[in-house]
Amino acid sequence: MRILSRYIVVQHVAPFVFALSALTAFQLLNQIARRFGDLVGKGLPWGVILEVFALSIPFIVTTTLSMAVLISVLYTVGRLAADHELTAMRASGVSMGRIMAPLLAAAIAVTVLAFLFSDQVLPRSNHQLRTLLTDIGRKKPTFGLKEQIINEVQRGRLFLRAARIDQSTFLLREVTIYDLADQQRKRIIRADSGYMALTANQEDLYLTLFDGTMQELDRTDQKVFQQVRFRRNTIRVEGVSNELSRTEEDTYKGDREMGVCEMEHVIRGAEREREQNTRRLTVVRLNGLRSLVGLPPLQPDTSLPAAGLSPYCAGLQRFAAFLLPPQLRAQASGGRAATGTPDQEQLSRFNAPAQRAFTTGRLETPRLSDVRGLEDRARTATIRSANYRVELHKKYTIAAACIVFVLIGVPMAVSFPRGGIGYVVGMSLAVFTVYYVCLIGGETLANRLIVAPFWAMWAPNVLFGLFGLLALWRIRRAAAPPPLAGLRRSWRRGLGGERVA
Repeated sequence: MRILSRYIVVQHVAPFVFALSALTAFQLLNQIARRFGDLVGKGLPWGVILEVFALSIPFIVTTTLSMAVLISVLYTVGRLAADHELTAMRASGVSMGRIMAPLLAAAIAVTVLAFLFSDQVLPRSNHQLRTLLTDIGRKKPTFGLKEQIINEVQRGRLFLRAARIDQSTFLLREVTIYDLADQQRKRIIRADSGYMALTANQEDLYLTLFDGTMQELDRTDQKVFQQVRFRRNTIRVEGVSNELSRTEEDTYKGDREMGVCEMEHVIRGAEREREQNTRRLTVVRLNGLRSLVGLPPLQPDTSLPAAGLSPYCAGLQRFAAFLLPPQLRAQASGGRAATGTPDQEQLSRFNAPAQRAFTTGRLETPRLSDVRGLEDRARTATIRSANYRVELHKKYTIAAACIVFVLIGVPMAVSFPRGGIGYVVGMSLAVFTVYYVCLIGGETLANRLIVAPFWAMWAPNVLFGLFGLLALWRIRRAAAPPPLAGLRRSWRRGLGGERVA
C-alpha cells in the first residue's frame, strides 16, 4: 500500500506544479498589463519595476494554490479512471477511501504550508508593495493623476479631483482641491478650469486655476466660515519631487498587511473598546432615569479581564522566544506593551464627555450628543472587529480550500473520466467562479454586520465539502454490490444445476 500511495501522490505532482506555474504566470501577466504603462511613464528604473511585480507574486500564489490543487486532482484522477487504473485498484480490494487517503494527506500538508505562507510571507510582501507604490505615486504626480477620483498630490496634505485631465497639456476641467496642510483650518478650492506646471528643478508644482471659489473652515470652531471668489488663483505645492524617494520605515499597516497574531491584537482592542462604550452607554441611560427620581448616579465598571492568546499565537510566541536572544525578546515584549497604551489614552479622551455626570457628583440629564457619541463609537468598534475577523478567517478559509477541492475534485473526475482537458478547464473555472463569488459575497455581508464573520467566510468551504462528501458516497454506493447479491446468484445457480440434473 505504501507503493500505491506513493504512486498516486507522484502522479499529482507534475500537474500541480504545471497548473500552479501557469496560473501564477497568467495572473502576473495580467498585473503587468495593468500597471506597466503607469510605471514606465514615471521614468522608474527597471529594478524598481521588477520589484513591484516580484512583490505581487505572493498574493497571486495565495489565490492560485488552491486552484492548482483542483486542476491537478481533476486531471490526474480523470486520467487514472480513463486508463482503468482506478478500476484495477478497486477490483484488487482497494476502497475509494483508501485511494483518497494519500491525496487528503498531501492536501493537508499543502494547507498547512499555504496558511503559514499567507500568515508570515504575504503580509510582509503586501506591506512592502503598498509602501513602494505610495513612493512611486509621489514621483512625478502629474502623470499619475486620474480623472473623476480624488488623487493624493502631497501625502496627507493636498488632494485633487478633476473631471477632465489632458496629460499632454496638463489642462484640468472642473477642479476641486482639498488643502489639509493647516491643522487649524481646512480649505476647499473649486475652479472651472486650470493647468499644472512643474518648476525648472522639477521639485515644486504650480496649479493655476480660473473662475472659482475658495472656502475655509475652522476645525476648532464650526461657526467660522469664509468664502472668496476669484478669477485667477495660483497655488504652489512645494516638495513635489521628480525623484523616487524610498520610505525607510512605514509603521502603518492595513488589515491585509498583518499576520494572524497582529489581527487578533486589533480584534481584542476593538472588542474591549466596544464593551467599554456599551457599559458606559448603559450607565448613562440608567442615570438619566435615576436623576428623575433623585437617586445618586452610578459609576460605569469598565474593568475587563485581559483576553488570552489563541493556541496558534501562543505557540508562535513560545517558538519566537526560544529562537530570539534575551535582548531582542525584551525589545519585542516592550513593543507589544507600547502598542496597547495609546488605545487606553484614546478611550479616556473620547469618553471624557460621557464621564461628566460621574466626576462632578451632580445629577444631570445626559446629553443627547454623549449618548450618540457612545453609540457611534461602539458601532465603529464592532465594524472594525468584524472587518479584521473577516480577514482573519479568510486566511484559514483559503488555505483549507485545498482539502475541500480534493473532496469535490475526485468524484467529479471519476464521474466523467473521458472529459479531457476541456472538461478539466471548464469545471475548474466553474468551481472557482462559484467559490470566490460566495467568498466575496460573504465578505460583503460580514463587513455590513449582516452575517457573522465566521459563517460568512466558512460557508463556501462547508457547502462545497458537503457536496463533495455526498458525491463520494453516491459513487461508493453505485460501485458496491447490492446486499445478498452473492446469495441470490448462488441460489439461482443451485436451482439451475438441479434442473439440469
